[in-house]
Amino acid sequence: MKKKIGNTLALYPTPLVVVGAMVNGKPNWVLVGHLGIMGHDHLLISLAKAHYTNQGIRETGVLSVNAVDEALLRRADYVGCVSGSKTDKSGVFPYYPARSGAPVLEEAKISMACRVEDNYELPGFDNFILTIDETFAEEGILTSAGKPDYRRFHPVLFEMPGYTYLKTGDTIGNCMKLEQE
Repeated sequence: MKKKIGNTLALYPTPLVVVGAMVNGKPNWVLVGHLGIMGHDHLLISLAKAHYTNQGIRETGVLSVNAVDEALLRRADYVGCVSGSKTDKSGVFPYYPARSGAPVLEEAKISMACRVEDNYELPGFDNFILTIDETFAEEGILTSAGKPDYRRFHPVLFEMPGYTYLKTGDTIGNCMKLEQE
């Protein structure tokens, strides 16, 4: 029997990403676990309005979305714990500029340079609707067809109720082929 647990958001875990944006001429990084897919070329990133990074996103209209794996997790957690308004986080990660000028994390195995299409504001939150302009992937995680292979790249997942990080792992089936397997 199911128990009512209120209006709790229960779609966790979600992929964990580091968002990069230029703020006052320097890259700033923030850890984000509230994001979503909006079609094949659009994302949604939800950030509390108080985040320093939002200022740069609003000013430049561009940002990067960088998938976190276990190798990046300690530094990713750090940039999620300190505010860019009090701590200069520009040196935490090496980066390069995307064509748009968005800072892209060099060590991330998958990164997307995005531009803001809209901001759906809610009390206390900016919900940036993004168009993906460029996607970068480390060659070692790509299939022969040039697609990310998540058996080689294990992105970290974020689980909100327990504030924990989870590993991705084994393939348990193939989409639209389970009946045939």
